[in-house]
Amino acid sequence: MTTTTPELREAETVRLVDYLAGELARAGVTHVFGVGGANIEDLYDAVHRGGAVRGVVAKHEFSAVTMADGYARTSRRLGVVAATSGGGAMNLVPGLAEAYASRVPVLALVGQPPTSQEGHGAFQDSSGKAGSFDAREVFAPVSRFCARVDDAHSLTELLPRAVAAAQADPRGPAVLLLPKDVQQARIQVPARDAAPASTGPAMTCAPRLDTAAVSAVSDALRRAGRVLVIAGDDVAAADARGDLAELARRLGAWVAVTPDAKDVFDNRDPRFAGVAGVMGHANVEDCLRRADLCLLVGTRLPLLARGGLDRALAATDVVCLGPEPPFVPGTALCGNLRDALRTVTARLPSHPRPCPPHAGPLPTPMPGPRFQARERTVPHAQAVAAVEAALPQNAHVFVDAGNTGASAVHLLPAPRHGRFVVAVGMGGMGYTFGAGIGAALATGRRTYVLAGDGAFFMHGMDVHTAVEYEAPVTFVIFNNNAHAMCALREEFLQGGIRGDDLFARTDLAAGVAAAFPTLQATAAADAAQLRTALLRSNAGDGPAFVAVDCDPREIPPFLPFQSFTEATKSKEGSDEPGVVHVG
Repeated sequence: MTTTTPELREAETVRLVDYLAGELARAGVTHVFGVGGANIEDLYDAVHRGGAVRGVVAKHEFSAVTMADGYARTSRRLGVVAATSGGGAMNLVPGLAEAYASRVPVLALVGQPPTSQEGHGAFQDSSGKAGSFDAREVFAPVSRFCARVDDAHSLTELLPRAVAAAQADPRGPAVLLLPKDVQQARIQVPARDAAPASTGPAMTCAPRLDTAAVSAVSDALRRAGRVLVIAGDDVAAADARGDLAELARRLGAWVAVTPDAKDVFDNRDPRFAGVAGVMGHANVEDCLRRADLCLLVGTRLPLLARGGLDRALAATDVVCLGPEPPFVPGTALCGNLRDALRTVTARLPSHPRPCPPHAGPLPTPMPGPRFQARERTVPHAQAVAAVEAALPQNAHVFVDAGNTGASAVHLLPAPRHGRFVVAVGMGGMGYTFGAGIGAALATGRRTYVLAGDGAFFMHGMDVHTAVEYEAPVTFVIFNNNAHAMCALREEFLQGGIRGDDLFARTDLAAGVAAAFPTLQATAAADAAQLRTALLRSNAGDGPAFVAVDCDPREIPPFLPFQSFTEATKSKEGSDEPGVVHVG
């Protein structure tokens, strides 16, 4: 008799949900994240009974998706989220949109009302029948594959298709809609040869690289003198950091990274030019102007990554290696990124070229707050420096949107042996709370979440999930009691702050400590206290929470604000008081 899993054998009939849980375990999935409900409870029952996969209950479905997302980005395994019908299902959409935009392999298992009730006024009916909306039309735009499992036996064909679609290039979410009666139905386990569980992405036969494109890119690189590489997050997704480093060594190239890819190249390497784009470093533009050729590796160079570079790009030859063509004109070699890197590198001379001198990622000078803060606050540069001093080099870092994100992307070097993740695909505030938890549970490593108070108020209650599952996550909240980037945009771009985005002071550490008595919660009054609290969190096994007060009027290293302040200075004179370096 052919074995499928230790529990399921060929001649047996089992509930569909038991088969599904067994297949997830067989594929190397260790955790399923989600929120329960009547139309998904059978799957949770199967996960609990099977024991091979751990079910993690989040506080909100958006956070559950980001847990699966963070799990996938750090483990390179398939992330799985499960949710019930109705509002639970709809709460998945923004998280799946981020995974779709950032090419993260996530499988969403979404409960639905029983098939016999579809079109008859069922609670939370989304079958598309009798005037109900069709969930497939909601999920299709944010997924690589979406299907309703109307017949239990069709799952044996639909599940492999969904997993393959999620893990193919370009990667992204897949969605299976599971009516409750279909989940409960019994199916016969299909026969197949035994195979070991996968510990990473499904191995698919990558299409062959276009020979003409390989020659064109290789010839352009051989002819070029100075080369600037701009590397993106696909380098991490393809596990191609070593291949990128070897290509840069042979070319003697400067290497810049996109805002969501600080961890794909050693930030302390002499070749490192800095971060490209609106949160980046002026040295990248300088290197681009001096380069004979710009090589994009694993990035399409979206607007956030090319902000401020368009003029220099237009004057430079561009070539691209990656699964998709870039957003800028150039010669593209599309296909599997590791294959492309290795093929092109093999055509270059083996002896390395010297890297030309350059300024390196010097922090951008930015003006300080225009008014004295009423409360004692810590400048972002000092707070980020405290994080850098405490950050373990094998930790993961998840950076949220807003002023906190801009400062961290600009100032904080990526750990040498961990991920540095910024969700710029959809850029949803609060993404980091779930993603950091998913990463910590996936890898067991200390994970830092850097977020503002606005992001915390959106999805910070999933700190409770970290407490419940003893996840080694350190939440660092830069609390400026505002949606500060919105307030600054009002001031700079709309003629004055309206006040809606400035809040009354909140003591977040005291509130969290009261809510979660077992959680190590600290209010850091200065950078030294912040560093001490972070070092203490590193020594523990579970979660920690540290809040530091910042000034909402502090201007972050963000290109639109920099351009505005430079224009203001040119009108008022260059000796404006209060100009400081953010590093």
